[in-house]
Amino acid sequence: TGCHGLSPAGLSELKDYALSPTPDAFCALTHVGKGKNPPPLAKAVQAGGGTVTQVALRRQDLTGWVMERAKVRHARLNPAGAAELVSRVGTAAAELDQAVEQLAGAFAGTAIGPEQVKAQFEGLGEQQVWDLCDQALTGRSGQALVTLRALLEGKADPLLILGGIASRVRDLIRVRSVPEGLPPAAAAKAAGLRFDWQLRRYREQAGRFSSAELTWLHGQVVEADHALKGLAPGDVVLPPLVAALAGDRDAALEYPERVTR
Repeated sequence: TGCHGLSPAGLSELKDYALSPTPDAFCALTHVGKGKNPPPLAKAVQAGGGTVTQVALRRQDLTGWVMERAKVRHARLNPAGAAELVSRVGTAAAELDQAVEQLAGAFAGTAIGPEQVKAQFEGLGEQQVWDLCDQALTGRSGQALVTLRALLEGKADPLLILGGIASRVRDLIRVRSVPEGLPPAAAAKAAGLRFDWQLRRYREQAGRFSSAELTWLHGQVVEADHALKGLAPGDVVLPPLVAALAGDRDAALEYPERVTR
């Protein structure tokens, strides 16, 4: 179970179960995070008599780890491509794993190097997509949906729109992990941003969500990517995602669980 992707309500229910599990039942949980210490869920597992094992991933091991995840997902990612992915997506294992999954879907059966990684994850600077993200992530759902409709009616590629959304969500996840005490310039650099004002704006936007909710949003982006590349219409896939970015989680599409072999 990827507990890091659960909603706060889901985590609360899981904690209650972990504190008083069903006798003789076997339950294996996984939680991927950036912190050095185990998550609060680990304490509940231990309190209920379970065992917690923490596996730390060092930065120098990330490229090799990404290569291993690529093998699992049948992505032909080479070492240079793996290094480029780490430099663009960051060091969070959960984000890297989701990024590898995106690459596997985008470049199935083909070699993946730095150029392919750049094409998939390069941030998009079109003003309308930027505005769309700002509107949605500040709760202005109506304005965001109007902007989205204008983009789609203008024949904008839904995958390019999604790329801009994905880039912003990843930025928010990185900003959320930056310590509050750092000077603005240092904090912006740590988050991979060019300007202090970006840090301020993104912190405000990230503050509307918990870490688990941001992870869930990123998962929705990954699922939307799969749907669009499976030829689902952009005007079906993107509006629910934009509404979810604006805070309406119930509007999100429910995607069928994928089975890999």
